[in-house]
Amino acid sequence: MKQAGFPLGMLLLFWVSYVTDFSLVLLIKGGALSGTDTYQSLVNKTFGFPGYLLLSVLQFLYPFIVDPDNLFIGRRFIIVLSTVAFTLPLSLAKDIAKLGKISLISTVLTTLILGIVMARVISLGPHIPKTDDAWVFAKPNAIQAVGVMSFAFICHHNCFLVYGSLEERTVAKWSCIIHVSTLVSVFISILFATCGYLTFTGFTQGDLFENYCRNDDLVTFGRFCYGVTVILTYPIECFVTREVIASIFFGGNLSSVFHIIVTVVLITAATLVSSLIDCLGIVLELSGALCAAPLIFIIPSACYLKLSEEPRTHSDKIMSCVMFPIGAVVMVVGFVMAVTNPQDCTHGQEMFYCFPDNLSFTNTSVSDFQLTTQLSLLNTSVFQ
Repeated sequence: MKQAGFPLGMLLLFWVSYVTDFSLVLLIKGGALSGTDTYQSLVNKTFGFPGYLLLSVLQFLYPFIVDPDNLFIGRRFIIVLSTVAFTLPLSLAKDIAKLGKISLISTVLTTLILGIVMARVISLGPHIPKTDDAWVFAKPNAIQAVGVMSFAFICHHNCFLVYGSLEERTVAKWSCIIHVSTLVSVFISILFATCGYLTFTGFTQGDLFENYCRNDDLVTFGRFCYGVTVILTYPIECFVTREVIASIFFGGNLSSVFHIIVTVVLITAATLVSSLIDCLGIVLELSGALCAAPLIFIIPSACYLKLSEEPRTHSDKIMSCVMFPIGAVVMVVGFVMAVTNPQDCTHGQEMFYCFPDNLSFTNTSVSDFQLTTQLSLLNTSVFQ
């Protein structure tokens, strides 16, 4: 919303969700046309080894393109501890269907987080100064915003794994599941984006929780819930990355020993990356442009266009012809803009409205006059 402009951002969010829905169904249709049951085999049969290699690189990279002085409360220590205790054991699972109940827990926690964000737009939003360009229709960074939205909706890299876990494996059943899932996802995304932007407008960070003050106990609970959702969600991403390694180097099958070794190596690499990078905004932009855009827009439409024998006027082919060039533009322009004009990042520092004396507007009663005066002074001193 901050990058694209709130009205245009809402329109783009609906559009990206529609394209996501369409391309997920398109992938399974492509699999049915080619007689394949994985994303890699679909692209390999359609475009040969070069296409297969490109897809493998994108699928492998996607999960990776994700301080207090006391070591034992620092982010790096917490990342390592949670990885060893929770993420690694969950990632060692061999059947993606076993992660279904875990995903349900993550969904429940997401609902709790959404409730917290909605509560704070009412209690905190009126006290945060609004930026001058808060309500313009469109902003020049809209393509970067599409990359971030694409990152939020990307699930194409594991859709064949999910499809393979269904009891009734038909395109019609898959389409029904995807329509419902995408509808729920866009509803949640709209609420998050709207509430977050209404609260902080131009001050909104790539990681929305960076906007809230540290001594806000309710938001701290939300941060905890969000951390748990990441822990519970990452094993699914690891599943895909491990499958890529198995497909390229082990003929598609891993022995029990190599299953453990590959999983440990992948988790270790991802942990190292996450401990070194603390700015979520640039991660969302780069991963959205370089990985999500081709996985959502370009590759599904290219495979379908080459495999389908439908006439050129068929709605699926027309939509695919539109998706392909748009995806290319989002990938190239989004990457260039992300590098030349990255999102602002606080690097863990509290926002100006949380001071002086670590003032929390949610836990401390302050008169409107005092609050307005403090915000004006802080805004002048910090952002000049």
